[in-house]
Parts: sequence; C-alpha cells; structure tokens
Amino acid sequence: MVQIYAICDMETLIKKRLSLFDFLEIIKKYNIKYLQYRDKTSDLKTQKTNLEFLKSNTNFPIIINDHIELLEFADGIHFGQEDLEKIKNEKLKIKDNNLLFKFLRKKYPNKIFGLSTHNEIEILKANNLPLDYIGLGAYRDTTTKNVPNILGDKISYLAKISKHPVGAIGGVLTNDKIENISYNVVSGNLYED
Repeated sequence: MVQIYAICDMETLIKKRLSLFDFLEIIKKYNIKYLQYRDKTSDLKTQKTNLEFLKSNTNFPIIINDHIELLEFADGIHFGQEDLEKIKNEKLKIKDNNLLFKFLRKKYPNKIFGLSTHNEIEILKANNLPLDYIGLGAYRDTTTKNVPNILGDKISYLAKISKHPVGAIGGVLTNDKIENISYNVVSGNLYED
C-alpha cells in the first residue's frame, strides 16, 4: 500500500463545505505518513485551534505549511521555495538556507522539516540541508495551484538524486505508483476516490 502525505487545505474544505471532522473521516481509509495543514485564509488563532483539533484526533504527524509562528503546535513544518525566502528575509533575518535549518534544528530538535523542490538544482541544494523529506513536483497539472513546470515521468529520475525521502506533489493520485517516491502527496484527489 502506498503511503499518503495528505494535505488538509482549508480553502478546499470550505469550497466543498466540509469540516475538519469530515476531512478526517475521508482520510481514514488511507495509509497516512504525514498530514499537512495548509491554511492561507484563517487568522493564526483559528489555525492554532484547527491544529489542536487535528493533533487530538489523529495518530500521525501534523505538519504546518509555512507558518513558523505555529511550529510549536505542530509536529513539523513544510516550506515552499517562495515562502522559505519570505521567512528567511522578513521573519528570521537569516539569509543562508544552511544556517536557517541549523538554527531551526537546534531550536526545535524533535520537529519534522520538509521543503518543496521542482528541479535538479533545488534537490542538490536540499541534499545539503538537515531535512526529513522533500516534496518534488509537479508530477501532473493540478487544480489547487498554478504550476508552470510539469515533471511527468522525469520525477523518478529526479527523486533518485535526493538523499532525503521524496513525496511526489502536484496532481498525484492516492494509488499512483511512482519509482523512487516514498509517498504520494495528495490534496484535491482525496475526495475523488
């Protein structure tokens, strides 16, 4: 059975008129490795409440998307490339990725750290960082994000050069079997199986 990295995207849940409880019911049938909570619309207080709900109703790691302010309430954090730059420059004032992740590892030694990658250069840079995994994509076109670069079958080659476990992102289905991929990162397609 393929391991799933499920994305709990609040914007999608709102569009589909689903609660967090409904979401947890949907994902019960999957082999969940991680659950990422992504919320680009709610205030931080609501996000904290939602994180606490997810943590108290699951038995797998909850990863927060980009909001370093909420890291203490989650098991880890996932950074997109663009958001990582904002966090480095605006919030933490640390310019170097290596220094940033060394700082985060020291401050949060038991947290999980992930980073999105899209090409060979980003993967090679990520290989030098103390990460727990990378996301790699987009595998296919997706309805949840505007994706300029589709990797398709090239994703297997790129995943092979990563020293970290790799989650395939972007248009991935729960039952996709992709060589050199550790888990399928699934968002909108969770509701279609």
